[in-house]
Amino acid sequence: MTTLNLRALKLRPGDEYRDEHEIALEPLELGGQRYLPVPEKAAAAVVVSRVASGTVFSLSFPARLHGPCHRCLADAVLDVDVSSREYQATNPEESEELRTPYVEGERLNLSAWARDALALMLPDKILCRADCAGLCPVCGRDLNVDTHEHEEEREDPRWAALAELKDRL
Repeated sequence: MTTLNLRALKLRPGDEYRDEHEIALEPLELGGQRYLPVPEKAAAAVVVSRVASGTVFSLSFPARLHGPCHRCLADAVLDVDVSSREYQATNPEESEELRTPYVEGERLNLSAWARDALALMLPDKILCRADCAGLCPVCGRDLNVDTHEHEEEREDPRWAALAELKDRL
């Protein structure tokens, strides 16, 4: 877990701290699938700005995730540029909205913030390519490799009497 000691910064209103931190990224579980960050550590730009009413935090880093495609289950690689901002009021007791969940005491939890910011930047479906055809619903073959069609299914003999009735009406 990567953290930043805010007490050591000793910022006054109008001051700003800028630095690059190496943040350990955790694998993400999305829709029952596991997506691994490669590399496991990201070089993140961290900015802490002290304002009269509180502190503004900024985090930005590039990330690459490897995991299964949502449609065909082949390996998918997704590059994401993560950018996030948080605010912590000087007296956050007044409202929960004025408090960031990543500040614990005098420490800023960069790993948890990076994980959540990365998850929020992901698309609805992670695909191996934009025009992925997926898997055949009948036989399960990859339609990107083998485009094919299946013959119409034969009618179920149990429904024959109803089909006859339909034809007569």
